[in-house]
Amino acid sequence: MTAKIIDGNAVARTIRNECRERVQRIVAQSGAPPGLAVILVGSDQASRIYVKNKIRTCADVGIRSFRFDYPIDVKQDEVVAKIAELNEDPAVHGILVQLPLPASFDMARILHTISADKDVDGFHLYNVGGLVVGGTVFPPCTPYGVLKLLEHENISLEGKNVVVVGASNIVGKPMALMLMQHEATVCICHAKTRDLAQFTLLADVLVVAAGYSNLILPQMVRTGAVVIEVGSWSAMSISPGSRQRPRILRRSQAASDR
Repeated sequence: MTAKIIDGNAVARTIRNECRERVQRIVAQSGAPPGLAVILVGSDQASRIYVKNKIRTCADVGIRSFRFDYPIDVKQDEVVAKIAELNEDPAVHGILVQLPLPASFDMARILHTISADKDVDGFHLYNVGGLVVGGTVFPPCTPYGVLKLLEHENISLEGKNVVVVGASNIVGKPMALMLMQHEATVCICHAKTRDLAQFTLLADVLVVAAGYSNLILPQMVRTGAVVIEVGSWSAMSISPGSRQRPRILRRSQAASDR
């Protein structure tokens, strides 16, 4: 059976077009576009790429963006004060703090300072709890994107065995909760899982969010499964002594052997 590639870039273009139309309606009704504030602390390469793409996408669909860059040695209180200021700014409708933060930061304090009504990443305790009982203001964006990919391909989740590889608070855990909302039978695997293949081979849908390359091998996926990989990783040069910088690798495609 020939694998079909789900083109994530094509799906993203469709979603951006839909967002552009929604923004135009909002502007027509309110006279002002939605506003997104993005806070970046430090110079992590992957984070800079993500923030750049978010700002570019905002401009593409008509959302006003506000970017705030801080050095890695910034005082945590300064960032907290900026978030509190943005919470009260009527021109800002969403606030995003790019992760990871410096090790010296209390990440929970930073994320919980963001108003639940402006927590576009869905990390506030209110929104996390909403994943369990329903009623989130904003669902976490990466798991939401996975669901949009599956929806675009008309892949039903009801009654399906879905295995999520990766148990992070950002992707793995919320992904499992959102899949259960669609009546899927969900199994979460993580770094301590023994014999990973015995779980992945049972999956009708396999979502990989572990951040490691070559973790899932062909023999670990059954024929007919849908595979979505959302991880990214740093690919170092294999040449000893090489001065080549790491490259950030990301998946914008998914395989489906339906």
